[in-house]
Amino acid sequence: MYYPIWYDPTFFIFIVPALIMGLIAQAVVQGRFNQYSQVRTLRGLTGAEAARAILDANGLVDVRIEETTGFLSDHYDPRSRTLRLSPQVARSPSIAAVGVAAHEAGHALQHASGYFPLQIRSAMVPAVQFGTWLGPIIIMAGILLEAATGAFRLGNTIAWLGVALFALVAVFSFITLPVEIDASARARQLLAHYRIVNQQELAGVSSVLNAAAWTYVVAALAALLQVLRWVMILTSDRRR
Repeated sequence: MYYPIWYDPTFFIFIVPALIMGLIAQAVVQGRFNQYSQVRTLRGLTGAEAARAILDANGLVDVRIEETTGFLSDHYDPRSRTLRLSPQVARSPSIAAVGVAAHEAGHALQHASGYFPLQIRSAMVPAVQFGTWLGPIIIMAGILLEAATGAFRLGNTIAWLGVALFALVAVFSFITLPVEIDASARARQLLAHYRIVNQQELAGVSSVLNAAAWTYVVAALAALLQVLRWVMILTSDRRR
């Protein structure tokens, strides 16, 4: 027998904690960013200028910097070798802005040096995009097939195939952790080395980047919890 979601204990065991952790992590990173967005660095470089200085100093003059839309939508695109910065980062000379920009520049340096975890993550992107939306559909198709026809073995096999696809999202999330942590470490080192910020300002950069790092930790845990939820559903006694 299958219960509606409001009777399903796995929803409250796995999904609700993931949602709460995600909301807390987002609130913390937004709060830290807003706090240090109000603090101007002594050198007065904008995020875009800081990123450009780091890239040029490391021989990455061919990496472009573009402005993109969205709050904290900053990212590095290895396919086009483009660093895209949100307006709040690109145009601001704040501690938060140069920290985020340097973090993204760190990804460009990872790409240039052949940083192995980044290579793995980049190679997984197509499969993860496929598994993110198709995995749950296949899981539900297997469960519904079993419920409608009583074909437990076939439905179960299809559902587990969906779980395997969806598990790629969790694997991707955990591979992302060392990539992001290393980019933040590079950002702190580069900002200090090129004297874009002083030691006092570097503490603020660390505060922003550490808060951002927790969002990736939470995302990885949330992805794992969702996989565990489906495993519990597919192995529960009520399905037999």
